[in-house]
Amino acid sequence: MWRAVASNALTLLIVALFLLGGVILFGQSTYRAEGPLSEPVCLRVQSGSNMSRVSQDLENRGAIANGMLFRIGADYADKADQLKAGAFLVPAGASMEEIVDIVTRGGASTCGTEVVYRVGVTRKLVQVRELDPATGSFVEVVSFNPAEEEAPAAFDRVRAEADTRYRIAVAEGVTSWQVMDSLNNIDLLTGEIARPEEGSLAPDSYEVRVGDSRESVIARMQNAQEVLLAAAWESRADDVPLNSAEELLILASIIEKETGVAEERRQVASVFANRLDRGMRLQTDPTVIYGVTEGVGVLGRGLRQSELRAATPWNTYVIEGLPPTPIANPGRASLEAAANPDETPYIFFVADGTGGHAFATTLAEHNQNVARWRQIEAERANQ
Repeated sequence: MWRAVASNALTLLIVALFLLGGVILFGQSTYRAEGPLSEPVCLRVQSGSNMSRVSQDLENRGAIANGMLFRIGADYADKADQLKAGAFLVPAGASMEEIVDIVTRGGASTCGTEVVYRVGVTRKLVQVRELDPATGSFVEVVSFNPAEEEAPAAFDRVRAEADTRYRIAVAEGVTSWQVMDSLNNIDLLTGEIARPEEGSLAPDSYEVRVGDSRESVIARMQNAQEVLLAAAWESRADDVPLNSAEELLILASIIEKETGVAEERRQVASVFANRLDRGMRLQTDPTVIYGVTEGVGVLGRGLRQSELRAATPWNTYVIEGLPPTPIANPGRASLEAAANPDETPYIFFVADGTGGHAFATTLAEHNQNVARWRQIEAERANQ
């Protein structure tokens, strides 16, 4: 009898073990399987929250099918105590395993709201943007010019949210004074900065946090520009008429101010390279403007004949060769154009009315292009 009892007990144990194994395999499979979300959602995790609250929120929003399994999986992966506060984008079809990784990996929030401080050539702009979970893209909620307008209520609201992200977007062609002035007026940063050397800052988008020092932001911009300049100088054409990386930076800054059309940067660079090769003066208006403003603000008007003739260190109608310093902060594309100009016969160019330029090899052809541009200017003035 005891033998029969033992045999039955062993059978039950084996069945129980098989059932347990099946449950475990099913749980693992479900934990790692594609989730029920058909569209992305933005999950906010408050400071002091826990996996139980997060799993409940996810269940309510249809992101997971089983909150208990979600919590067990987080425990099994030793991640239950690693929950991070923030706003996190949960992609469509994300598994429970993937969601646990998203809410425990830390770092910058991946969705929610961001404030972008844009440092432009002609004006500053502050944008408040929110992520659209359906598309995964940020959309503008409101924007304003801090120099001319009061901050709207939406700006004050997002500034009060703990998970708001902040970025500083520096446009190509801004001067170092413009960057300095903008940073000194962004109140989430700390400390004061002096004007950095012209051309030393890489135009780009930089994520910042409340309490970051302005000096640290400038250092990041300078380090990035050093890397870009070194790469451009290393890859320069053998016959480029430049003697140093600093000269390349100066020429790139002039190219940056002369054209906003990406496709013609290397053509513009070729004009200046050809002029340098022939010992001709560069005769470029942006250098004259820099001689007037020295990079402080914008001129806001056309150049006068007296300014075109004025002897400043930057006026390339008067001086030979390159000016002594850059006249703006050039981006990667202009650095690369200065290092590798197109091979052209051009030595002249003028605006063509479309945003680009008309290029010429002879003075007679150039004068015709100038006449066409003057006619376009006159027609626009009469409209």
